Amino acid sequence: MYRFQVKAPTRQGETIGIIGSTPELGAWNPQKYVPLHTSGDRYPMWHLELELSAQSKQQLDHRIEYKYVRVAADEQLEWETKDGKNRWVPLEQEYLYSHQPTLIVDDGSFGIISAYPYGYVDQQSSPQDQPQSVSTGRKVLVIGSSVAMGCSAWLLKGWAHQLAQALEQKYGCQLINRSQLGANVSSTIERFASVVVHEKPDVVIIALSLGNEGLAYCRPHDRRAVQRRYESGLLQLIQMTRDLGAVPIIGGLYPHGDYSPEHSWLVRDTHARMQQWNVPILDWLDVLDNGSGRWQPELTLDVAHPNSLGHQRMFEAIDLDVFAPAQLESKQSQPIIYQSSYQIVYKDKYGFEILVDNQAQTLRIINQSPHIYDITPTWQELQVALQLKSKLASGTYLAKNDELGLLPLLSITSTGAISNHAAIPVGADLQYCSALKFFAPQFAQILYYDGHIGVLKEGDRTIRIINESDEDYNLHPMWKEMRAALAAMPVGVYHDPVVPDAPFRTMMIGDRGLESRVKAPAKSTIIFQYKCKLSEISRIAILPLGDRCAARMLLYKMEYDGPAFPFDLARSTNLGDVADMVANDFHDMWNPAYLHYNSTERRIYHSKWSGLSFGHEVEDDEDPINNMQPIFERMRSRYSARAKRFLYTIDHADEILFVRTGVTNRDYVFDLMEKLTIKCKGKPFRLLLISQQSSAEFANIPQLIHYDLHFSPDWMYDSQDYWWECTRKMKEILESLGVSSQNLFWCPPNA
Repeated sequence: MYRFQVKAPTRQGETIGIIGSTPELGAWNPQKYVPLHTSGDRYPMWHLELELSAQSKQQLDHRIEYKYVRVAADEQLEWETKDGKNRWVPLEQEYLYSHQPTLIVDDGSFGIISAYPYGYVDQQSSPQDQPQSVSTGRKVLVIGSSVAMGCSAWLLKGWAHQLAQALEQKYGCQLINRSQLGANVSSTIERFASVVVHEKPDVVIIALSLGNEGLAYCRPHDRRAVQRRYESGLLQLIQMTRDLGAVPIIGGLYPHGDYSPEHSWLVRDTHARMQQWNVPILDWLDVLDNGSGRWQPELTLDVAHPNSLGHQRMFEAIDLDVFAPAQLESKQSQPIIYQSSYQIVYKDKYGFEILVDNQAQTLRIINQSPHIYDITPTWQELQVALQLKSKLASGTYLAKNDELGLLPLLSITSTGAISNHAAIPVGADLQYCSALKFFAPQFAQILYYDGHIGVLKEGDRTIRIINESDEDYNLHPMWKEMRAALAAMPVGVYHDPVVPDAPFRTMMIGDRGLESRVKAPAKSTIIFQYKCKLSEISRIAILPLGDRCAARMLLYKMEYDGPAFPFDLARSTNLGDVADMVANDFHDMWNPAYLHYNSTERRIYHSKWSGLSFGHEVEDDEDPINNMQPIFERMRSRYSARAKRFLYTIDHADEILFVRTGVTNRDYVFDLMEKLTIKCKGKPFRLLLISQQSSAEFANIPQLIHYDLHFSPDWMYDSQDYWWECTRKMKEILESLGVSSQNLFWCPPNA
């Protein structure tokens, strides 16, 4: 019995019918269409069960042709296509009778006719599988995803089914398919022991895809992480296969109907790297790809799967010689338990040597000399030796016995050379392996990876940062993807146990992710371990209060700057105005009724607070004399957000350090301190006043710290040396007040 089914949304009163080449389907007579059925739990899926008469079976030419129609309430018919193209299915004699298993014909969506049909046997109606014949040849096991199962091929007779027949006929091999719908590297690693180990295969074909890792639909900044997880998982499965004494073979990559040019580039990039792994590959990409990462139109049933012709092309692309007994014997000759097979690549008379294990893809560096050795790209003798004797895959390599992230990374080029500088300490015995092993699902969860910086969750409370680039990286809350990625870690304070007091080596993670700045040096790996709860440290926020942008510029140089606050790029010469604005939550600061443009000075002035003006709000292509509306709107959006962050910081930081630059008087300071006391609602705060006047004028004002200094923004713009000197002084002041990167409160940008 055939069961036809199609997905077809309908309007009130409409139904779906089928018309075809058999008498049971109306013999193409529109008046004799056969209605399909649906139900509340299955809609919009419509179905029909069909059993052919003996006369129909004799008259049909090995297949049934048909189309679906949409039937209106008035019995008017709408054919699903008008191009003359029909659906068709082959006649399968063993499924034509009611007492035999049902063959489900899955026709996809109404109006979309594939060149090749897709059908499979209903498992609920089929008898139990018959015992497989015992083969005296080698056992080949396929562990993969839906394409390896044969999905979208007629009767699931996909490339693996055709390969099984060919291997049995040519080499007497037995192929067992243990693939699974939706399988990816993580799920395959989890089921490896129960599925593969039990079968004791001679050959394991690992046939997974980047599609099931989520490449097509993940966020753009997650694509590199998907790629890295897939590659590292494959390498892990390869090693697990070798540990069984079996020969691993990789099922190659294939297209996807929703891949973009960037997806295509990533697929090709992974494909090229897989070819360096010294593992046989069933290479399908070029025979299926249309040149831009998508399927050739005639080869696909849907975005994720090839049709019967596509599976046929995949089978035809397989080199059966890979499975020849002589080939398999040569690859199985290595012992199950691997012994070290390092070969000396370079050695000098002082005790420095480099060895490579090409099979295990590891590199060992030994320094028994009394000197530190600097590996550089210009060390010609060493680099030539590596190029001649090393067969390491290109990429980043990490020291396996570097548990604290103290040692430099190595960048191996496609020729086997080391392209970066690395200092090898005295007495070192370092074993380097591909960074891909650190990304493997068994060892870590990839929180973020962009091809340069990787953030891995190693255990519940351990984070590893790998910087493969030649530049220092700053991880900070303004980087929204990075901030969100670290929300996967438990809330708390994490630090680098090797240098816990070093700047920017303390990572604070809140319920929305990263809340501090962290620096990752070029070509480095850093381990961050959980230290304590956020509540166990007192986080100090720095809030500038004008009078110009000096405080903001100095915080920027120290890398203590986060989102902008209201006074950062404004001028506020009168401290009384500042106190009034803070006390009133900045209401009217951006009110157009109080703003007017001075065309001579190209500044916007405020009439309510005469000391307040804005010098950075008018764009070059705007006409503020005739149309201030877009400027007003931008200021409203910009300054309302800055005010919201200012008030959020007061509410959420443990302590506040307000910073004011510029000359003022004692009465204004007293007024400001009173209003800040009210605003902070009992929360501890201090005011750092930096002005070129005697500190005696501000003596005995509680919570006030005064420095007789002058920081000029104009001079900073003119001289980097002056800017850095002012920054040095400012940093000394903050450190004397107990403020550092280890306890700095970072306001989230969207607060």
